Amino acid sequence: MTITNLLRSVPFCSMLVLLFMAGSPAQETKALHDAVKPVPRAGGWMNRHNAMNARVAKGNVDLVFIGDSITQGWEGRGKNVWSKFYGKRNAVNLGIGGDRTQHVIWRLDNGNLEGISPKAAVIMIGTNNSGSNTPEEIAEGVTAIVRQLQAKTPATKILLLATFPRGADPSDKRRQVNTKSNAIVAKLAADENVDYLDIGPKFLGEDGSLSKEIMPDLLHLSEAGYTIWATSIEAKLAELLGE
Repeated sequence: MTITNLLRSVPFCSMLVLLFMAGSPAQETKALHDAVKPVPRAGGWMNRHNAMNARVAKGNVDLVFIGDSITQGWEGRGKNVWSKFYGKRNAVNLGIGGDRTQHVIWRLDNGNLEGISPKAAVIMIGTNNSGSNTPEEIAEGVTAIVRQLQAKTPATKILLLATFPRGADPSDKRRQVNTKSNAIVAKLAADENVDYLDIGPKFLGEDGSLSKEIMPDLLHLSEAGYTIWATSIEAKLAELLGE
């Protein structure tokens, strides 16, 4: 076949177009921003990750909470509230302090959902990305996590929570980032198995201020804060669990 005939070959030209559109694997990886690029963390993080995998491997999981230190805090300041609301609901805490969306994405691909199909999953993640990612990037990270659950546990009903407010008042830069990313991920409620709920205003005063009685460090919840969390989602969660 001559060069002219080769160029006229439909399969050959189609291949060139596909290669041009797809790019190389290295280029695709480079194009990913860090909020959606799955990565693990070192040290005690991996120990907790493995412990969570060991728990889900035992089965009997009807409810999972997915998030960062605010979610992990159900085992700290929120333990009494957890016991009251979730102690008899076969609930598992899949929160790790310091996690960003990219770390959760890695965890869900590496055992946190292995072999289980919870009735419901509560997701609250993104605040640790607010210092280094744009609202759009954070929203893409949260969306990736929702898509993982939809693919891995399609029968699970998802309660996606808006990232909680932080900082003393609305002028806080990271709170503003969270507010903008929340507005984007709220659109995921259009999916049949996703409910979106913004309980952030429950933590705030009328002027938008955040009390240290609710979040002592203006980020992590007190026991009173966990009570607000639990009571604010209870009606919807009971519905999703089929109670």
